[in-house]
Amino acid sequence: MKKFTFATLAAALMATSAMAVDLTVYTAVEAEDLARYAEAFNAEYPDIHINWVRDSTGVITAKLLAERDNPQADVIWGLAATSLLLMKAEDMLEPYAPAGVENLDPKFVDSSSPPYWTGMDAWVAAVCYNTVEGEANGVPAPTSWADLTDPVYQGHIIMPNPNSSGTGFLDVSSWLQMFGEEGGWQYMDALHENISRYTHSGSAPCKLAAAGETTIGVSFAFRGAKSKAAGAPIEIIVPTEGVGWDMEATAIVAGTANLEAAQTLVDWTITRQANELYNQGYAVVAYPGVAQPVEYFPEGLVDAMIDNDFEFAANNRGEILAEWASRYDGKSDPK
Repeated sequence: MKKFTFATLAAALMATSAMAVDLTVYTAVEAEDLARYAEAFNAEYPDIHINWVRDSTGVITAKLLAERDNPQADVIWGLAATSLLLMKAEDMLEPYAPAGVENLDPKFVDSSSPPYWTGMDAWVAAVCYNTVEGEANGVPAPTSWADLTDPVYQGHIIMPNPNSSGTGFLDVSSWLQMFGEEGGWQYMDALHENISRYTHSGSAPCKLAAAGETTIGVSFAFRGAKSKAAGAPIEIIVPTEGVGWDMEATAIVAGTANLEAAQTLVDWTITRQANELYNQGYAVVAYPGVAQPVEYFPEGLVDAMIDNDFEFAANNRGEILAEWASRYDGKSDPK
């Protein structure tokens, strides 16, 4: 009887081991959030293990495109929707309607049926202004994007490189939409004169402003709110012309050998529980009724979000990034 029991136990353990799946998940989500996401998912699905591959939006997008003919990822969980639209056009994504997708705000769901991607949260551009450094350097608080081209700001502005940062790309694509193609590049030419450096992280400019290493950081609003809540002497400014935005989104990579596990993960990523986790890092999430007020989140920011043309941004991404690099890359941080 004991022999049978041990054999049964061994068989059960072997079966459990056989059911375990490793998923390779590419992401641009802030590193501090990934452990929380995996822990919550594994509380329900302990046999699906997530191997994260994390980098900035531009790096992950380039990596996926380079691997197009030999995909290494199973799932993309947390990458700019503009990047996923590009991959959708290249037939790199597996269409899938996750269970409960009808509960999401429709603007966070790809328009195809079944959808190729689903949104998680939105991040919105803003300007972080260090009040102490501003006073010390005689640099006034700006109220508009146009203000930042004034010579008084020369050397006092840091913003993200759009080739590596999704925040940087949403800034550039929004300026081209707001000011027109010619006007947008003219604006960036003038702004470049005042830029001290371009970072490879979207949150870094605001973190640097919060630390007093620059007066102005062009970043995203939630990062500013978190820094201010931590005691940094910054104001989060919403430029009067409007602000660009993008959403983090999720998709299954076409050709994955772990389709069932990938679908299970994507089902979970759109749940209310998952969106509650997203709300800890972003003020705007895909599941209606979940988002809670965020301390220091600037008033009027949602109303200032432009009518973003995601198709324009995705379809012209390569040309925009190449043009930007040819004009401004000399001030970028080393990679």
